[in-house]
Amino acid sequence: MHATHDTSFLTFRAGAGAALLGAALTLGACTNPFGSDPMDYDRRASMERLREIRSLPLERYRAPEVEAKAETDGAVQAARARFEAMDTYALTLEEARAQTLSNNLGLRASLIAPAIAAEAVNEEEGRFEGVFTLSGSWAETDSPTASSLSGSQTRAQSLAPGLRIPLLSGGQAEITLPITKFQTDNTFSTLNPAVTADLQFSLSHNLLRGAGRRATMHSVRIADYNRQISETQTKLEVIRQLAAVDRSYWRLFASREALAVRLQQYELANEQLGRAQRQNEAGAVAEIEIIRASAGVADRVDQILRAQNLVLLQERELKRIVNIPGLDVDSDVIVVPASPPDPVRYLFERDALMGEALATRMELLEDELRLAMDAANIAFNRNQALPLLAMSYTYRINSLGGTEGQAFSRLNENEFEDWTVGLSAEVPLGNEQRRAAVAQSVLTRLQRLSTREARAQAIRQEVLDSIDQLESDWQRILAARENVILNTRALQAEQRTFGVGRSTSNDVLDADTRLGEARLTEIQAIADYQISQVDLAFATGLMMGASKVRWEVNDPRGTPAAEAQREALPDYSPGAGVFYRPAPEGETPSEVAPTPLPAASDRTDAELELVTPIEPNSGG
Repeated sequence: MHATHDTSFLTFRAGAGAALLGAALTLGACTNPFGSDPMDYDRRASMERLREIRSLPLERYRAPEVEAKAETDGAVQAARARFEAMDTYALTLEEARAQTLSNNLGLRASLIAPAIAAEAVNEEEGRFEGVFTLSGSWAETDSPTASSLSGSQTRAQSLAPGLRIPLLSGGQAEITLPITKFQTDNTFSTLNPAVTADLQFSLSHNLLRGAGRRATMHSVRIADYNRQISETQTKLEVIRQLAAVDRSYWRLFASREALAVRLQQYELANEQLGRAQRQNEAGAVAEIEIIRASAGVADRVDQILRAQNLVLLQERELKRIVNIPGLDVDSDVIVVPASPPDPVRYLFERDALMGEALATRMELLEDELRLAMDAANIAFNRNQALPLLAMSYTYRINSLGGTEGQAFSRLNENEFEDWTVGLSAEVPLGNEQRRAAVAQSVLTRLQRLSTREARAQAIRQEVLDSIDQLESDWQRILAARENVILNTRALQAEQRTFGVGRSTSNDVLDADTRLGEARLTEIQAIADYQISQVDLAFATGLMMGASKVRWEVNDPRGTPAAEAQREALPDYSPGAGVFYRPAPEGETPSEVAPTPLPAASDRTDAELELVTPIEPNSGG
């Protein structure tokens, strides 16, 4: 047995062992890699927040007891002065649309979706970037040998830099330069140490399955289709929010006008009560007329309260949609619609509007993109059903020397070279899995074609329904106006008749009620007519207004809010939990607390400027 030992070989080994021991001690001082740690679970919500459902403490808000008559009188005064102490904000329809585009929270979130989809495209394109590779090793052996021709102690050091480049045609090219230094205690070794430096060029390429640019770029193509689909969905959301703010605006208008009618009815009921009291004092009518008139006043108070509550609900809905800073849903500012309706009659060309809808609706464009995606999936799955046949080629320049300089010098001389050509194949037996994938993609496309036809039919129906509803609402406006004129005359006649003692307070109040209902019907017909115009615009994939809108993707990265969120993210750096604890020693995961929301005034201009209005459109 060869027994000669060189202690210098053990020097580095001892140092390496000490380094590994130190690393193990350091690792043990931080965390236990074999056991659990409370920080592994980050923050946790408490069991009370997860499972307990508390009751609403209504008794805490119970009002003190008062007499019924005093409460009724207070309700009358509160109903009349409910909005008097509040500030007002005159809001035009164009401003409401602009503020919705800039501030609506749901729309702001939707405008981020295309940025996410675009990053998915970048992710797929990044798969074809070249990769620098580097591998190295250090090995030492010390083993007994049975022959003096073999070394018992060896040291091998290797370093292999390289560059790997995916090919868009379905292959891979690679360049590597493995460098190896080998040293042994074998006295018969010709070169000791021996250094090799081999320059290697490799090329592998698919010939059937996965071959060709179309197959290789399939994932990029699908990601780009999804990006376009995301933009169609975002545009549809923009149109939907614009339609929503228009509808909310006219509903608020209608509720405020209805409140004005109820207040007029209250004033008339009070006047009727005064007339009844004067007639009773003169002995012209019985006391029952005063009671009837008082009941009419009380009924009007109930109607005012209902109308005021409806105004608050509609106003709060509009505030939520426009989300103007300083005009939040909990603000005490009254929103006053400053754009009065101007109902005019329209004569539509039904076929032209249906054609416009089929060409403009984002749902149909999304279906077209999905059909294109289905076609790409069919072609890709057919490619994947082919046998796997791959070719490989390697060309290598070899060199050997006693030092690194000698090895690289001989590498330049190109004295030793070899090459290898290979071919590999893989043919599935039966291939049922991939044939099923092709059939599934074909059926998906056929299903989507049927869905697209049904959607187109539904859109045509929606356009026709909107046109009919618009024409019906116009006729309702004309009928309501005539009804208001006739009921006004009837009320005046009843008042004159009561003045001569030939009718009762109930007759006057009933006439006033019919007039009020006629006015409310007219107001609702006008509001419905404006909303029907919005519905028709939405059915055709367009928007109301004289200007068109070009929306832009909202990328909030770089804003103060995004930086604050980034600082609050958990520590996922490579050393977290290995060389240091992400939290102080002994600290347990804290309970998840509700994240505070930023105030509207804290938002930056960059966060608000999401949409760019452009020049007026002559088409309206």
